[in-house]
Amino acid sequence: MLRIEGLTKRYRTGDLALEGVDLEVPAGQVMGLIGPSGAGKSTLIRCINRLVEPSAGRVFLGGAEVTGLGRAQLRAMRRRMGMIFQEFALVERLTVMENVLSGRLGYVPFWRSLSRRFPPEDVTKAYRTLDRVGLIDHVDKRADALSGGQRQRVGIARALVQDPDILLIDEPTASLDPKTSRQIMRLIGEICSERGLAAIVNIHDVGLAQMFLQRIVGLRHGKVVFDGPAEALKPDVLTQIYGEEDWTRSIRDDEEDGDAARADRKHGDHAAEPERERLAGLT
Repeated sequence: MLRIEGLTKRYRTGDLALEGVDLEVPAGQVMGLIGPSGAGKSTLIRCINRLVEPSAGRVFLGGAEVTGLGRAQLRAMRRRMGMIFQEFALVERLTVMENVLSGRLGYVPFWRSLSRRFPPEDVTKAYRTLDRVGLIDHVDKRADALSGGQRQRVGIARALVQDPDILLIDEPTASLDPKTSRQIMRLIGEICSERGLAAIVNIHDVGLAQMFLQRIVGLRHGKVVFDGPAEALKPDVLTQIYGEEDWTRSIRDDEEDGDAARADRKHGDHAAEPERERLAGLT
């Protein structure tokens, strides 16, 4: 479980990005983080793994306090927190396989990281993970030869080979077309279900959040102003989070689409069951 207590971040400029945030995310839950630009969503994710240092408050993962760790201990803790970035953060000149294996750098000695020589079991894990995300036929391609959706799948695979307890996902669909965005969100949900992973997904698309996420937390001016199920995102709630607007067209009310969304959130894609069984040995 991830537990956040009184998390606050004030930058040197005096800007207050987060103010007294309290949250708990249990194992296996995929939580969406929504809110206007500047609400503190990306800052919150980065404070959890201390890419941004909080000004006050505490973060716990399991029984360990992340905010109380020294440099060496923090490096080990970050193995347990897989980060998936909006702009993919891939090394363009490296292959898909090399980018994915970089997720194992926290587990290998420094000399191995310099030469990019990984144990056979790490390579096997990377192959299986690439198969799971649909990139087994692209292992030797350079990252700069991939489409946006393929790059995001590489980012997901890189995070997964860390064997994390939680995924921190920052705008995974911001650069993707609508169809690819759905595929990526569905993949994230399936993988979290298969592995019992918790996840926090910073996302701007309210419709996608409703379709694929179990729980939604709304931030405004660095404070939590909503915390509840996706079905509760009614116009009055969206006004509370974002401000006055006609929100009726932002809510997915099509019956067929709504049924599909509920199936994705509660049960996952049933078509993935054979794949889950086939890859059960991965974790």
